[in-house]
Amino acid sequence: MSISDYKVGVILNLEGCGNCKSKGGKALKACKVNIGDEENPIIVVTSASNVRTGSRVVIAPTGSKFIDDEGTEQAVTNATVGGVVSQGMFCDSRMLGWSGGGKGVAVQVPDICEIGSAPPSSKPNMLQEEPAAPEPVVEVKGLYDKKLSKEEKKKLAEERRKAKKAAKAAKANNDGATDNIEVEQ
Repeated sequence: MSISDYKVGVILNLEGCGNCKSKGGKALKACKVNIGDEENPIIVVTSASNVRTGSRVVIAPTGSKFIDDEGTEQAVTNATVGGVVSQGMFCDSRMLGWSGGGKGVAVQVPDICEIGSAPPSSKPNMLQEEPAAPEPVVEVKGLYDKKLSKEEKKKLAEERRKAKKAAKAAKANNDGATDNIEVEQ
């Protein structure tokens, strides 16, 4: 079975299907999806909880094939679900042969996947849409840094006291200098 018949699509809008529920008791949604022909979007009825308007997903449109839970090949056909004709189904990771992802969770793909194109053969990195510049190295002092010895702590405390004393003296000199100024009349 090949995933080349599947299409990358973007969800244009969602509507509830009334009080209809899936076999698992989840509410059904009718999703209008653009799979390459903006003038003629398809409708996909789903119970997937992760679909949102603007989501880029993978669709198995009518006429494509998938492997069901028993391992047999099935054809995707138009089906009336909750009074709405569904013209395909959202793919999960298992349908695409990707590792990870949950059963029944619609696969999301990054915006670099063109609408109407076949899905990538392996799971794309959603966090990195374009090659990113290397991140700057930041030195972070953490939990596993070397602890200061008593001598180092004393030296550091003495340096802080001297700096504080010097700052006080400088402030006192500035305050005292303004007190000593006489105003001539």
